[in-house]
Amino acid sequence: MAFSLSRRLLRPAALRQMQLAVASRNYADAPSGAVLHFTFGTPSQTFFNNEGVSQVDVPSGSGNFCILPQHVPIIAVLKPGLITVARDGNTEKFFVSSGTITVNSDSSAQILAEEAAPLDQFDADAARKNAESARQSLAGAVDETAKAIAQIELDACEALVNALEGK
Repeated sequence: MAFSLSRRLLRPAALRQMQLAVASRNYADAPSGAVLHFTFGTPSQTFFNNEGVSQVDVPSGSGNFCILPQHVPIIAVLKPGLITVARDGNTEKFFVSSGTITVNSDSSAQILAEEAAPLDQFDADAARKNAESARQSLAGAVDETAKAIAQIELDACEALVNALEGK
């Protein structure tokens, strides 16, 4: 609405400049040593606190993507899935339920997850059983609220099973 209002109020030359400014995408400032300053945690636990990493792979509502130093600033929503953090040639894997991702112009990124844990703390058999239970709950749901709750549980369980199986 604001953009359509400005279209009616601005002269064509000024409108074109505004369109270019809105459409341009800028890369983050180049950090010293080309690292991404990464913070990742939940309300009850911090996994990384402004630590230098080389890459972070995240599951978002619009698809999985990779965050590198000098990434374009963005804000995104996490979906249930696997976060992989690479630093010093090693990778650490975490499963997250949901949350937010923020990448800033100073080559820093924050992930605030509602729930998260290292992937090696999960049991594949238990995850499969929970996924099957969620499928049954979804099939037996009688109202929209119960269906939504069962669908959320099923999505999280299936994402965990896929992460544990390396899919």
